[in-house]
Amino acid sequence: MAVKKLKPNTPSQRFKVASTFEGVSKKSPEKSLIVRKKKSGGRNNSGKMTMRYIGGGHKQKYRTIDFKRDKDGIEGTVCAIEYDPNRSARIALINYKDGEKRYIISPNGLKVGQTIKSGTGVEPEVGNALLLGEIPLGSFIHNIELKPGQGGKLARTAGSSAQLASRDGKFAIIKLPSGETRQILNACKATLGNVSNSDHALEVSGKAGKSRWLGRRPRTRAVVMNPVDHPMGGGEGRASGGHPRSRKGLPAKGFKTRRRKNASNKYIIERRKK
Repeated sequence: MAVKKLKPNTPSQRFKVASTFEGVSKKSPEKSLIVRKKKSGGRNNSGKMTMRYIGGGHKQKYRTIDFKRDKDGIEGTVCAIEYDPNRSARIALINYKDGEKRYIISPNGLKVGQTIKSGTGVEPEVGNALLLGEIPLGSFIHNIELKPGQGGKLARTAGSSAQLASRDGKFAIIKLPSGETRQILNACKATLGNVSNSDHALEVSGKAGKSRWLGRRPRTRAVVMNPVDHPMGGGEGRASGGHPRSRKGLPAKGFKTRRRKNASNKYIIERRKK
């Protein structure tokens, strides 16, 4: 995937860097795989705003993604690579031999017409989903399960991947994109390759309206509020606002919020870098 810099014909285009969509082969989504996506505007069932700065945005349809990759032993052919407004990565439409169609997160290098498989005894090639116990050491993987049969949870965003470092008994040692190293059961599945659209991080919106299209409303900075509204508010002139903290008074920037008694702590070998 590539990006393009637009000519500065308008102020909003002066700094805009957009995707070229060169890998996308189909514009309209598969009708059988889309569901209605309702927007709340940050309000709960009684109409009270519980999340600020949410509202508006372009109407979207949700594409049902197969994160479980549980069609074991059935060969699938890549029909199309599509854009998905609900995620940063591209998605691939797979047509299986039994007639079923499914969407998967498209890995980098997956082409239209290519065949993929999932399950035990499958070749470790890009797009194939295997058990962690069968993937060669040093491989880059994505869409990694945390529990067998749960569906992929880790490394699903554009350009991301984890690395299978080693194995220890019934566990595989995975180095995650955050820098964390943790143990995951060998019986969990993962997909070979890096996630597509790695140039997503280079994109620049260019104008505030792009955020509104995504359903994000303008965010008020804490230091310009009054003391009644935020711990960092108040003061004469441009006061710094004191120590960085949340609206409820929880310190930010370095304060650890993870529970010490988390059950998964024993599976973490090395914490992520600060």
